[in-house]
Amino acid sequence: MVMVPYNYTDYIDDLTSLVEKGIISMSRIDDAVRRILRVKFTMGLFENPLADLSFADQLGKQEHRELAREAVRKSLVLLKNGNSPNQQFLPLPKKARKILVAGSHASNLGYQCGGWSIQWMGGSGDITTGTTILDAIKSTVADSTTVVYSDNPDDSFMKHNDFSFAVVVVGEPPYAETVGDSTDLAILDPGPDTIRTVCSAVKCAVVIVSGRPVVIEPYVPLMEALVAAWLPGTEGQGVADVLFGDYNFTGKLPRTWFKSVDQLPMNVGDPHYDPLYPFGFGLTINSSLPGFSGADSLRDKKQRALYIVLCSLISAVLINDLGIEVFQHLAALL
Repeated sequence: MVMVPYNYTDYIDDLTSLVEKGIISMSRIDDAVRRILRVKFTMGLFENPLADLSFADQLGKQEHRELAREAVRKSLVLLKNGNSPNQQFLPLPKKARKILVAGSHASNLGYQCGGWSIQWMGGSGDITTGTTILDAIKSTVADSTTVVYSDNPDDSFMKHNDFSFAVVVVGEPPYAETVGDSTDLAILDPGPDTIRTVCSAVKCAVVIVSGRPVVIEPYVPLMEALVAAWLPGTEGQGVADVLFGDYNFTGKLPRTWFKSVDQLPMNVGDPHYDPLYPFGFGLTINSSLPGFSGADSLRDKKQRALYIVLCSLISAVLINDLGIEVFQHLAALL
């Protein structure tokens, strides 16, 4: 089967021409059609062409949203938190005079969801029901805390406002399939400028919303904290839950985070393995073992190798509850 969502008439014309020229045989066409029809007959699509709506009232139930919120909390990866274990920036205080929330992804539910959400390439804005990270922060902080939102504040704005701290939320636009192919893996403009402007003026935590590692190394020295939120979906409250200390960070990097695209491809075991953050890395807040987190802090090469092997093996069995339980136990030990 070939998916042609737009110019399907051209596809039909081209395929017909190839058959007429004998480049593609009719027997090959018959075989493809036969296999597709067999599946449809097996599924009973011709007898019951409409979807079963008996579970429609289950869509978006609160218990399902709570589970999704929990998944967000557990998937966040803390990449930087202050300059030392004794100078941690997170968790953020809920009581503050005035805080800034900035960035293209702070108040955009569609960006949180990514591609294959509601429509093929996803979308921007309120494409579905959910909670943006901005709204989540507003509902988390104390009533006495003023929350100011600016998509991309300039130097003048920062100079004339006295913020206690800032949360900058930037990342990638939604995409699916080859539309997501990139040669630079850069965050969406004006994300870099937003980070530079805000984090140069006030202490800030940067949250990256993306489906993969992106180029962030040039901006890391400017920020106090860095969090990989991946694509949190509709439940942005899960991000605020962890940023403000209701829950701790438990996530570990499922792949290597590179410094620049010139290093790619890069994998554990490569002769010149020099990532920004290695596979398995992930900090926690107020850890009982300061500085010990993930494969980056393991004491020797043997322990590091064992960690990577265990992660790889456990990842292979995550399709069942036992695999998930074992993986969570290992993460807790780290």
